[in-house]
Amino acid sequence: MTRNRLEGALRRTLPDARIEVVSLPRCGTLRLGLINADYQTGPLDPDVMQAVIRSPAYWAFCWGSGLALARFLLEQPQWVRGRTVVDLGSGSGIAGIAAAMAGARRVVACDTDPDARLASAENAALNRVDLEVSDRLSGRWDVLLMADVLYDRSNLPLLGLAQTHARTVLVADSRVTDLPDPGYREIDRIEALTLPNLGEFDEYRTAHLFHWQRADDQPD
Repeated sequence: MTRNRLEGALRRTLPDARIEVVSLPRCGTLRLGLINADYQTGPLDPDVMQAVIRSPAYWAFCWGSGLALARFLLEQPQWVRGRTVVDLGSGSGIAGIAAAMAGARRVVACDTDPDARLASAENAALNRVDLEVSDRLSGRWDVLLMADVLYDRSNLPLLGLAQTHARTVLVADSRVTDLPDPGYREIDRIEALTLPNLGEFDEYRTAHLFHWQRADDQPD
């Protein structure tokens, strides 16, 4: 069973953790398999701490910006309906799954972490939507999604890379309030917390949503 494999991947990092299926607030029927809310946060055994540092199970969380982007797409499906979509840095697959539920014609979840790709596939099956997975970004897409990928400033070049692969780019991030590329404009702010709750600071409770459109295209 894929879910057993996913829980096995989680326990390689956190031996006492497990996967629980959670319904997401304000996302209709969308559900995800996430780390149990009462997982042990510390003090951790030194070997476990090293495993967390070496291979963090970020895909076992629904990060706030991903949740915000999912809500945006489900409430405004015209952004992705009938279009090809790639979710870059997909993690749990939340944004790509929401795009599929909103009527996207084809969705690919792209992540370099094989456990994240497994999580995306498992969560897509849980929601009964078609979702492909890939370890690299290639080809041209109607819409490229990025949520919670700019936490590291070294990832900012992804903004330019995204423009070479898509006609439209949507970026959601709670830790970045403005983007260095003037081609991206803020179109919304959505309050959303990471699940399970990490006790985030108030400043990280709001996801900023940015939009870039290729110059020769006009938004609907």
